[in-house]
Amino acid sequence: MKKTLLAACIATLGMAGAALADASHGIWQTEVDDGAYAYVTLGACGGAVCGTISRTFNSSGEYQSENIGRQIVIDMVPNGDGTYEGSVWRPANNRVYIGRMSLSGNALTLRGCVAGGLICARQNWVRIQ
Repeated sequence: MKKTLLAACIATLGMAGAALADASHGIWQTEVDDGAYAYVTLGACGGAVCGTISRTFNSSGEYQSENIGRQIVIDMVPNGDGTYEGSVWRPANNRVYIGRMSLSGNALTLRGCVAGGLICARQNWVRIQ
């Protein structure tokens, strides 16, 4: 009886941990920007979501960019409706922008904005894993 109860408790805790994972967590492919694209790994950073460049590619294939390991999605706080707000870094010009992110299944739209969010550029990312 004790073993059954213990097993049930462990299984419940495991399911609770899986339920707490944000739907945005995983590996995402960016759009091509300045002739290259990247795989970005999104995961938890405190109560927010952060993303780090994990692999980079250009027209010749995979290459070792100096940006691997750099954070590109910064402190995206979930709003609870599939949207997030935080900051994004654009490697092409080394600037950080007001960031907005929205998730719909295996598609993620990332926006980098200036002028208080009035002018934005966007990329559509697809889930790799």
